Amino acid sequence: MLLLIINPGSTSTKVSLYRDDEEIFEESVFHDAPQLLSYKTVNDQVPFRKQLILDMLAQRGFRPADIDVYVGRGGSACTQESGVTVIDRLLYEHTRDAVGGSEHAAKLGVMIAYELCSEFGGKMYTMDPTNVDELCDLARFTGIEGVYRNAQSHTLNQKGVARLHAKNIGRSYEDCSFVVAHIDGGVTVAAHQNGRMIDCNVGSAGDGPFTPTRLGSVPVMAVLDYAEKHSIEEVRLMCWRKGGFVSFFGTANSDVVHKMAEEGDLKARLVWDAMIYQICKDIGAMSSVLCGRVDGILLTGGLCRFDDLVEKIKERCGWIAPVTVYQGEVEQQTLHDEVMKVIRGEAKARAYTGKNVWQGFPFDKQ
Repeated sequence: MLLLIINPGSTSTKVSLYRDDEEIFEESVFHDAPQLLSYKTVNDQVPFRKQLILDMLAQRGFRPADIDVYVGRGGSACTQESGVTVIDRLLYEHTRDAVGGSEHAAKLGVMIAYELCSEFGGKMYTMDPTNVDELCDLARFTGIEGVYRNAQSHTLNQKGVARLHAKNIGRSYEDCSFVVAHIDGGVTVAAHQNGRMIDCNVGSAGDGPFTPTRLGSVPVMAVLDYAEKHSIEEVRLMCWRKGGFVSFFGTANSDVVHKMAEEGDLKARLVWDAMIYQICKDIGAMSSVLCGRVDGILLTGGLCRFDDLVEKIKERCGWIAPVTVYQGEVEQQTLHDEVMKVIRGEAKARAYTGKNVWQGFPFDKQ
């Protein structure tokens, strides 16, 4: 049985092909900001990324008709529970239309899987999309009545790494408390307590540290001043496509920015260190959510390949709990492993309900 794992990110497209439990290939293609900004919307990227995947298969002698199971990373639909979900037309439509209110490249995994499966046949699943909602009630509030924080994070990799680390220390994920920081084109820092992500910054909505592509948290009055001179669309793009490194340097390529910093460019050095500084602030914040009872701080994502980033986080946060690095991500393996459990009858896949997990507080309906 051939399983195609489709994982679009804010700066990359990663694809894996498995024959049962054997990985045949894994390939990741980096997309810099100028390339992706040539597409007006995320949905406009579907043909480009879809053809990229078809080319990967063809180069290795496979046809889409050979694929038995399509597995796509997801997001942007109604909030969901953690686990494997069957991709159906309703999930596709809600993902396409971003009914969950968040536009992120992860949504393309569901959309491409649906289109390929509809055209060539097979089964299709997603798992732990960016909008898994396990937030505690206190994490939802803002200072505006009726305006709440939503659940948007790198759930797939966050939970995958947390489960892996719990196994590595001989414990159960459900019995641990971790702070997990996914650090890549986007950055999310979450508090994991007893197998649930009870709090996390909303990275794609302008919350938390700035990143290679995102503006991060900005004082509201400063945003309003900026919006007076720019369109709302430009402000939205700053949230996840034109902010951070892209705003400062015109590129989302962290290797380029890091090299500039190493070679003595003052602006690059300060921007690089400020990003790390802000990541540390969020790690501290999530540690307080866990009342300081933290079994481990886990760093993951592509930017963990930079030793100075890891060392500076350890310097500022190592006093809280042991810091462990899982460079890159475990998303491809996690998607494969959990979907294989469903295929073998060891687990069941959920149906997409088309309704948000959290329906609001009772007083909101008065």
